[in-house]
Amino acid sequence: MIYFLLMMCAFAEGFLLWVLVALIRESRHLTPHTRKADRTQREPMSRFGELIRMNPGMTQDENAARTKGKRTVLMVLGALLFTLPLHGQQTASDASDTAVLEGTRSDQPIPPAVMKELEAMKKRIEQLEAQLQKRDGQTGTISGMEVTSGGSKGPNATGINLASASLAQSSRTQPQSETASPAASNPATQPVEPFAFADWTWLNGNARTKEAAFDSKFFTPEIRADVSYIYDFNNPRDNTIGGSSEVFRSGEVQVTQLGVGGDFHYDNVRARLMTQFGMYSQTTPRNDASVAHGQWNLDNAYRYVSEAYGGYHFNALHGINLDAGIFVSYIGLFSYYNFDNWAYQPSYVSSNTPWFFNGIRLQVFPTAKLKIEPWFINGWQSYGKFNKKPGLGGQINYRPSGAVSIILNNYGLGTDTLGVPNRTRFHTDDSIEVKYYDNPGKFLDKAAFTFTGDLGCESGGGVSCFGSTVKVVGGQRIVNPKQSFVGYMIYNRLWFHKDRYAVTLGGGQINNPGRYLVLLPPINGATAISGTPYFTENPGDPYKAWDMTATYDYMPSQYITFRWEYNHRAANVPYFTGRGGVTPPGGNTGPLGSTVPGWTPDLRKDENRLNLSVLIKF
Repeated sequence: MIYFLLMMCAFAEGFLLWVLVALIRESRHLTPHTRKADRTQREPMSRFGELIRMNPGMTQDENAARTKGKRTVLMVLGALLFTLPLHGQQTASDASDTAVLEGTRSDQPIPPAVMKELEAMKKRIEQLEAQLQKRDGQTGTISGMEVTSGGSKGPNATGINLASASLAQSSRTQPQSETASPAASNPATQPVEPFAFADWTWLNGNARTKEAAFDSKFFTPEIRADVSYIYDFNNPRDNTIGGSSEVFRSGEVQVTQLGVGGDFHYDNVRARLMTQFGMYSQTTPRNDASVAHGQWNLDNAYRYVSEAYGGYHFNALHGINLDAGIFVSYIGLFSYYNFDNWAYQPSYVSSNTPWFFNGIRLQVFPTAKLKIEPWFINGWQSYGKFNKKPGLGGQINYRPSGAVSIILNNYGLGTDTLGVPNRTRFHTDDSIEVKYYDNPGKFLDKAAFTFTGDLGCESGGGVSCFGSTVKVVGGQRIVNPKQSFVGYMIYNRLWFHKDRYAVTLGGGQINNPGRYLVLLPPINGATAISGTPYFTENPGDPYKAWDMTATYDYMPSQYITFRWEYNHRAANVPYFTGRGGVTPPGGNTGPLGSTVPGWTPDLRKDENRLNLSVLIKF
């Protein structure tokens, strides 16, 4: 009877071996036909729009199928290897039970023919395992193979083998220096993904989250919350702060911004939607005068949307994206979202320049280190056109190494002054960001600085770019004053204890005769459309200002920042809200921004503020 049992075991092992060979053959035939580049799944996008998944390898379904196949093969191998010693040497209890049932001795030897067959099976199994490992490009044991953790998705799921992951995935987990992905050295792979050779979470204006909290093949959600408490040392009695695009009320806990949305991506089709609720939904539209041109209440139509666009990704060069809709602006370096920034209150160069564009953009990545992006937009931070001419512009972003990012923005040709159809605007905004120290093992583990310089002017409609000009018309002497913008800002940031703490110092200056980029104080409800006689914006009106900021961040998680900040701001003319406030007694009176008899707003030349904020991004 023992011979019969041994023959049955041998037959079973032979059958399992046959199944193993069939599985290996099936996987070899399946992979070339089902492997398909999925260029639509990607990392959550930064405001620069560079990190687009260009070479993700297999789709998640294919990866899951391949992983399942590997697991099945490994289970079969494990079963065979585990059962062989059981068949070769039974335990004393099992042998005694067999002896009682079969009436034989427990130490009866196994026939030589059966042992020879089992040894041959062992050798064949070892050969098949070696072939399987060679095919996957690995030389380790089962622990070195690619597996996925229970239901985890996204680029950094526990257990993913980074050697076979896409370049964008590995860039999120590499140290903050320029590193080459194993995929990049394989000539058979797709073109290297743009900017994926390094970790860019140290950049000012770029989110520091290294992985999405949740991801899928079709949708990557995003949730943002920005809640702050501002203490203004001027103590305005109406709790109103003016002259800022980030800070609006004093002495109160306010929801500055709450956004829910995310990125849609499937079959090379792209779309992004981010809503905005809170103070941003009220303050951002009031700075756009273009809605006064024409009908249909564009400010209300777009009020609760910060980003909304759709487009298509072309598999050419290192990637080409064509998108249309509302985009977060790049001019000014700082992100529209305070979570992404080194400081809460940016200097004037950033705070006074556009936070959004409405139009069409084309992102072209000729190399993995270069982006060229032309724009066709309605105007300078505008939902519609101010006059007849739209604006043209573009960005060049070059990152020669993991420690340097150079951004060049240019804008021009748009006629962006409401009611002055012949006045054209030009602007250049250029930045460099440098990480000059990176030592993760030290208490001070990272240090970087940014520098941004801006130049601009307006021409036509009674103003001039290059100094005041004089014309004689009908015997009268007409002076066209200089209308220009000159400014800079510089920031330095230090990270401590594995990026858990950070300190940032910075500031800047501007000179903007004509005040065409100065944010209008909300005196008696004044907007960019209404204007106000209490703070004029006539051609040539002088305006010079400077500021400084000290920021301390506590970041216990990549998804949250607790921020403490001190701001000092000053101008050469009364501009900031004083103790008396900028609201007439009893509230706004008459048309917005109009003169109120017997009342004058309290404007000061400087202000000092403390900012306590909680910033969240998933």
